[in-house]
Amino acid sequence: MNCSTTSTPRLARSSKARFGCRRILVAVALLAGLASTKLSAADPFETPAELTLAEARRQAFLNNWDLLAAKAEVEIAQAQKLVAREFPNPTLSLSSSKIKTSQGNGTILGNSLSERSYDSIAAVNQLIEIGGKRASRRASAAAGLAAAVARFRDVQRLLDVGIVRVYVAALQAEANAQILNRSAATLRQEADIAVVRQKAGDISTSDQAQIEVAAARFEQDAKNAAAAAVANRIALDTVLGSRHPTGEWHAVDSLETVAQTLLGITNQPPLASIERRPDVIAAEHNRRRAEADWRLQKAMRIPDPTVTFQYEREPPDTRNSVGIGLAFPLPLWNRNQGNITAADAARKQAALEVERTRAQALADVLNARTAYEDAAGRFARYQFEIAPKSAKVRESIAFAYQKGGVALLDLLSAERTDNEVRLATAQAASDAANAAALLRAAVSADENIFTP
Repeated sequence: MNCSTTSTPRLARSSKARFGCRRILVAVALLAGLASTKLSAADPFETPAELTLAEARRQAFLNNWDLLAAKAEVEIAQAQKLVAREFPNPTLSLSSSKIKTSQGNGTILGNSLSERSYDSIAAVNQLIEIGGKRASRRASAAAGLAAAVARFRDVQRLLDVGIVRVYVAALQAEANAQILNRSAATLRQEADIAVVRQKAGDISTSDQAQIEVAAARFEQDAKNAAAAAVANRIALDTVLGSRHPTGEWHAVDSLETVAQTLLGITNQPPLASIERRPDVIAAEHNRRRAEADWRLQKAMRIPDPTVTFQYEREPPDTRNSVGIGLAFPLPLWNRNQGNITAADAARKQAALEVERTRAQALADVLNARTAYEDAAGRFARYQFEIAPKSAKVRESIAFAYQKGGVALLDLLSAERTDNEVRLATAQAASDAANAAALLRAAVSADENIFTP
């Protein structure tokens, strides 16, 4: 069928042909739309141009590589639980014997396939597990699944801290670059004033050069800080699961806003709540799994019987007969002692791991509390006391220098001090945000910590 829209005088299209062409074009358009939809849905995740901390956490919980690997471990554990619930399959065997090779097997009944003198046996064998093996296997699989889920949540817990650290590191580097650029700009203004004073004979050429050198150093430090910000943005792209990390996104939140927000929603968790930490829960389930595996290995000493039901046909003497059999291995040489000993050692090791994990969790909480209190107090002092005073001192000395009231060394010292104070304030904000995130994750008392 020709669906061309060019009209010719020799061939006029019928309405039916035009309708068929339209159907084909509509179908092609629909298929193209579906294909483009599938391609867009299959596109890998890319970091958005504008990124908040909340959006970064949400995207990381969806696309982070380590979290996806932990999710796959949960799916594997779910499959193992299904395997543990399954019964062993029966075995069907068919055999024929007493087949004569010198002459036929015909009988007085006839020479058909069902009347010949074959000894035909059909048997069904079924293994029956006894001694609690099945219950121990199912308990081990259930504990393994619970441990995998707890490890998944522990990856989320640590990922939450990692996201805050990298995001805050990028914000701090950007803040450092802005602070250094402002310091450089201030000194450039002072350099312009120095030119006027040098022409008037108030200062020497070397004084003017010192100001320009100090400004150039601040500008170079600002470039270094900007490069560090790019590196941290690329690192966050990787944490978020971006296939093409470029670090070209822009942070919407400011460093002070993130610090104040995290400090405002962080509570002092009770020490007793460490039992709810995912790594402690995972260690406890691993201990239960080791206990179940130990019981399973002990039960393996008991042999499992195999029940046989058979049907036999051998015409003409014995046309139909049934039989029942029971078979089991004799535990004479192997009583599974090696596997029992290994399982017992693994059980004791898992119990020690539970105690070690609890002790480590308690130490994490105490250290996180100390770091949180120190960082929060230091950030408050820099933000409300030290930084405002330093700014006032710098402004007064700069004004006095413009009027010729102070020496150049006083101006440069005040500028360097104020620059250091502002950088220290940014560092204090970064430390406070990280300490708050670490304290929130030290004890998983709030389940919403994993909800973006």
